[in-house]
Amino acid sequence: MNITGKNKIIQIKGLIFDYVQDETGETKRAVNDVTFDIERGSFTAIIGQNGSGKSTLAKSMNALLIPTEGTVIVNGYDTTDEEHLWDVRQSAGMVFQNPDNQIVSSIVEDDVAFGPENLGIDPEVIRQRVDTALESVRMGKYKKKAPHMLSGGQKQRIAIAGVVAMKPQCIIFDEPTAMLDPKGRKDIMRIIHDLNAEGITAILITHFMEEAANADRIIIMNKGKAVMDGTPREVFMDRDRLVSLSLDVPLAVELRHGLAARGIDLSDDIVTEEELVEAVCRYM
Repeated sequence: MNITGKNKIIQIKGLIFDYVQDETGETKRAVNDVTFDIERGSFTAIIGQNGSGKSTLAKSMNALLIPTEGTVIVNGYDTTDEEHLWDVRQSAGMVFQNPDNQIVSSIVEDDVAFGPENLGIDPEVIRQRVDTALESVRMGKYKKKAPHMLSGGQKQRIAIAGVVAMKPQCIIFDEPTAMLDPKGRKDIMRIIHDLNAEGITAILITHFMEEAANADRIIIMNKGKAVMDGTPREVFMDRDRLVSLSLDVPLAVELRHGLAARGIDLSDDIVTEEELVEAVCRYM
């Protein structure tokens, strides 16, 4: 059944997910009564410590996990409806932390073509999609290469291209930069922003505050619950709350607080390094 959600690509209501821990049948609640919607075309970052439930939440949005209670609606389809499982996964693609878990072929272009082929798309259309997807992640010249010869950052770009080639309306990135060096992280974040600018809804699971600072919206997970939800400025201005949740704040926010303690008062809504540099230049 398709449920109209107007401008909402994902609708989550009262989501509960329990893991069965062992053969005794004991369970652990990973996500506890979470409710929120994701707007089409938006960029949402979901942050939390390990064990906060953010990755479980991400997998629930791709129907890799089915709710214990509550509902997850993706592009109008209920994730519990097995008949529309592939409609859900085509609507909301997923990129994982380790790209090796998504690479299935020995040649880059074949790997990117894997998803569209399984959707039964015409070979000529697949060729166009593969070329377009590889160019979108700046990997066109590597299409004849073997994935195992690429760097971690390049492999992650291939994994992203494989999802892009399926033309999803939304992509969920589950800590895609966690295994990369600073340059690789920056490259992947640039690609995510470019895809979002093209109209793809982006959902980024991360523990890097600097990555979240440029999102439209930040949701903070703690012990399975969504405990904060707002724009980066709204969330990061509540520095004491973040510290109480054992979370870092972006470097720019920390530096602004340090400067204020030394009598250098700058705007209290600075969240990015670029904004901090501009503010310091104006102050000087």
